[in-house]
Formats: sequence, C-alpha cells, structure tokens
Amino acid sequence: MNYGYARCSTNESKQDIFRQVKELKAAGATEIFLEYEHGDSAVKQELSSLLEQAQEGDTIYTLEVSRLARSTKQLCEIIETVKDNKLRLVIVGSITVDCSNGQIDPMTNAFIQMSGVFAELELRIIRERVRSGMANAKAKGAKIGRPQTTTDAIPQVFYRHYPAFKSGNLNLSEFARVCGLSRNTVYKYLSLLET
Repeated sequence: MNYGYARCSTNESKQDIFRQVKELKAAGATEIFLEYEHGDSAVKQELSSLLEQAQEGDTIYTLEVSRLARSTKQLCEIIETVKDNKLRLVIVGSITVDCSNGQIDPMTNAFIQMSGVFAELELRIIRERVRSGMANAKAKGAKIGRPQTTTDAIPQVFYRHYPAFKSGNLNLSEFARVCGLSRNTVYKYLSLLET
C-alpha cells in the first residue's frame, strides 16, 4: 500500500494542505492522512494512526522531513518505527529510507538525522524571529497578544439568553449551544458580567 502524510500547523482556512495532497498523489500515494498539528507537537494523532495501519512492505510518502517532525528526537523515533515495521519512507524529491528488510543503511540514517537537525534548527530560527519581532513591536508601543475582552464585545445573542441561564432554565452547556459559543467563551463573558 502507498500512503501519504500531509501536515500543516493550522486548519485549512489558514494554510492550504491540498497542495501537499496533490504532490503526494503525483508521487504515488493512494491513501493520504491529513494532520493539522504543529511540527514539534508531541502527539500527532494521524501520523500515529498511519504508522499503526501500515503493514510490512508498505510505503509512506511525505514532502519534507519537517512534515514528519521538527524535533530530531521525534524523527529518530519515527525512523525506528519505520525500521521495526519494515516500511519504506519516501521524502519526495529528497531521500528514500528503505527499511523493508528491517535495516537502515548508515549513510541514509545519517542523512535523515541531519535533515531532522536542520528542521529543528529552522523551527528555532523562526521562533527567535517571532520573539524578536514581538519585542521590537512592543518597544514601539504596539499591544501584543489578543485584545482584552470587554462587555462591548459580548454579542446580543448572549444577552438574549442570559436571563434564561440566570433563572436556571438553561444549564451552561445549553446556554453555550443556543448562543453558538464555546463553554470557555461563555465563562469569560460571565466573569465580565458578574464581577
């Protein structure tokens, strides 16, 4: 079986994961797992599912090492799983890690680990740039972070159903549902009104 793994950090409204899907299909992937998770996240549910589902001799395609992991430690764990399960991992246009015999040759292992180091380095550089940019903006007087919520930001639908909640006709979950808000948002609005 030829699997593909596509990942981006945010949901599809902000990043286009379908460019990856198109390229993975062109490379030969027939079933593609989509993940919306940060690269250095400790848990990537879809990647874990893919590695569990793949059988000996199957091939996993991805476009970049950084799609799998932005942590050298995580990448080494993934490669170990690929080796133990006798899979092939193809980084499209870059390297093929063929562990179908349960082994990985030393040169390929070194190259994939170096790729992991560069993916981790890239993430650290990006984070440092963001921190520097935020510090610079803050020094110039810009407000950093989410704007503070005020009672002016509370939508009318909340006020419409608030009396029913206060009288006990709606519990918190029902109140959130009829307002179309998350429970956390309802808690935030309630703390603004009731303090």
